[in-house]
Amino acid sequence: MKTLSINKVKYIKDYTLLLTFSDKKEIQIDFRSFLESAKHPDITKYLDLKKFKSFTLENGELMWGDFDLIFPIADLYRGDIARKNQDEKRKAS
Repeated sequence: MKTLSINKVKYIKDYTLLLTFSDKKEIQIDFRSFLESAKHPDITKYLDLKKFKSFTLENGELMWGDFDLIFPIADLYRGDIARKNQDEKRKAS
């Protein structure tokens, strides 16, 4: 069984990226709500679009900075980033 990885990342607009995985699945993920709800300055600094656009693809992993911001591949594959944030916002209200 092959390990799932990200083969390609394309910036779409604002905080949205198109990820292409090793099994050819493509998914668009909007990171805005995740970044806006973050409390730590190492994460919120990526609300600066110039910094957000500085993502890299390292060994099949999407990351920003020197591992400042990185997500589990399985969560990205399922598109869970936005969903988890929405659930956390609902609990807080």
